[in-house]
This record gives sequence, C-alpha cells and structure tokens, in this order.
Amino acid sequence: MSNTAQPSRTVVLIGPMAVGKTTLGAELAQLLGWEFVDSDQVVESQHGKISDIFASRGESWFRQLEARTIATLLRSEAPLVLSLGGGAVLDTGTQQLLVGRTVVYLNARPETVRARILRSSNRPLLAGEDPIARWQQLKNSREGVYQRLSDLTLDVSQGSARELAQSLLEQLDLRTNIHDGESQ
Repeated sequence: MSNTAQPSRTVVLIGPMAVGKTTLGAELAQLLGWEFVDSDQVVESQHGKISDIFASRGESWFRQLEARTIATLLRSEAPLVLSLGGGAVLDTGTQQLLVGRTVVYLNARPETVRARILRSSNRPLLAGEDPIARWQQLKNSREGVYQRLSDLTLDVSQGSARELAQSLLEQLDLRTNIHDGESQ
C-alpha cells in the first residue's frame, strides 16, 4: 500500500482494541521525532467518552465522528504516527485514505490483551459476560481487512513498547526514507 515513489511521512497503526496501538505509537513517534495522535483520543476530546457516545447516539454515530476525525488528521502534511480505533478500518472512506500511507497491523494473542480488556470500562463493544471471547470474535471478523490494508504486520505479544517500536522502526527502515524524502 505504501507509495514507493515518495516516502510516506505518515505511519498508521491498525489492529484490534487493546493491542497497544496508542502506547507503541507514542514510542515510535518519539523515536522518529514525529507527532503522535490517537484518533480515539481526538474523538473523546471533541465529543466525550466513546462509551457515552455509544450509549447516547449509538455505534453508527460514533463511526461517523471517527471517520471525519481520521480524514482531518490525515490531511496533515507534518510527519505523523496515527493510531486508529479497532473498527475504524471498516469504513470504506477511511480505507481509501490509507492508500499511499504506511499502514502497520499490530497483532496480539488474547492472553496478551486480557488484563487490559478486563481493567477497562471504556470499551463498549466488549460489554457483556465474556469480553475476551467478544474481543476474539471482533478480531476474527476484522482480520481480513487488517491484513489487506497493512504493509506490515507486527506481533506485539512479547517485548516492551520501546523494544517493539525499535523493531518496527528497523522493519520499516523509516530513517532512510526520511532522509531520502528530505533530499528530493
């Protein structure tokens, strides 16, 4: 999906909720000296908690807010690491906006995300009796989209956020791309 003629100055992290997109994204941005933005945090800062949006207006309304927010963020010309909510990639408009950008699918096993899921009350799609089973169901249903949109898949089941960000940076070879892009 990356545009090889001109280096991408946006790295977009996708994957199921609770895999660490926000934490890893912040680490990667720090290593690159780029800005980091979490699309869910932007939606919440402008519209309130996601769980409240789901409760008052429904998932469809949230997805519209999310898609508009992502479109705005991707207009930035500044180098950017952007993490998307787990379901953001289901929007066809968002999928089209990812063309030509570096997209990384963060993948993890259920046991890796279990503690994060169980201690969070702000994940409305996981509400119910068995949030881990629901997480696995959502992940499985979105897996094909994550794989189709991504340039690279990173298993985040082991390692610190810093170690994983360093590994990702090496795999993307962004340092070379940044310098190549600036010299053109």
